Amino acid sequence: MVKLSVRKDDTVIVLAGKDKGNQGKILRVFPKTNRVLVEGINRVKRHLRPTQNNPQGGIQEKDMPLHRSNVMIVCPNCSQPTRTSKTFLEDGKKVRACKKCSEVIDKK
Repeated sequence: MVKLSVRKDDTVIVLAGKDKGNQGKILRVFPKTNRVLVEGINRVKRHLRPTQNNPQGGIQEKDMPLHRSNVMIVCPNCSQPTRTSKTFLEDGKKVRACKKCSEVIDKK
């Protein structure tokens, strides 16, 4: 299992696919499959048959996961897509930092 560079509640931009260039917030991370679920991105339509809970049935839209290589984190300070580096704070805590502006990305 690979450690991912993006986490829940990060703002990311999509690099490839039908939603290329769109931004969204990460709702969920799936480390075993290297996928992330981004709010409002990669929406698909699912056809539901009528059941007791949903007697009408119909068509439902839902977000599907993207591969982690297709998203890049957006720095909250400089508002640009960036890679991250690992840096240490004064108290010895390891945090993510923006490669472009060198500001800490992690919320304290």
